[in-house]
Amino acid sequence: MSPAATRARGAGEGFWDDLDGAQRAALRRAGRPRTYPARAPLCYQGEDSDHIIVIESGWAKVASATADGREIVLAVRGPSDLVCESAVLGSRQRSATVTALSAVRALSVPAARFTAFLDAHPGMWMLVSGTFVRRLDDASRRLQASVSAQGARRLALLLADLADLSARHVPPTADGGIEIAPPLSQEELGSCIDASRETVARALAVLREAGLVRTARRRITVRDPGVLRTFAEDALD
Repeated sequence: MSPAATRARGAGEGFWDDLDGAQRAALRRAGRPRTYPARAPLCYQGEDSDHIIVIESGWAKVASATADGREIVLAVRGPSDLVCESAVLGSRQRSATVTALSAVRALSVPAARFTAFLDAHPGMWMLVSGTFVRRLDDASRRLQASVSAQGARRLALLLADLADLSARHVPPTADGGIEIAPPLSQEELGSCIDASRETVARALAVLREAGLVRTARRRITVRDPGVLRTFAEDALD
């Protein structure tokens, strides 16, 4: 699997970016603006599906609770992303909780109005289907990394993905690095790769010593995303 293939996206950078002006106006008429403070849930695992959310600004995590009460972070979503949508389109209970990592401004659209919007703009069904496919590919790649790579390389792959996501929304640093925008704690980073906080701390030390990242309090800067991804994917060949 080539890096280009795994990172391929649609025409724009996210669901909202791929809508034209008329489509955005129609979706705004169908929904209502919402704001969520950091750590507030946007939707809950296990609840019945009744709305979708488009993030306009801010960051959120998608997490699932295990039978023993552990939280597994499945994905990070940011500006322009569609969330809480799979259960609506699949007519089932939600399989994960989406929680704001920072203050989030969003558009909330009732399920029936969202499907009516898709019916009125048939090309949007393909866009949503493409979103599903990319997310399934991401999940498959994450599973492959968990099996094939250990420690620092698993974290490096996650940080490379987060750097790609962050580069859509934050300018590079003076030396060309990318600061990770979603405010994830070390514990949350560990949950993303099925590792402990201590394992993440050790892996960050390895990446720092290799000159691949810089760290400060709750801040990680990827010095060269391409080099970091090469380091990570060497274990997946």
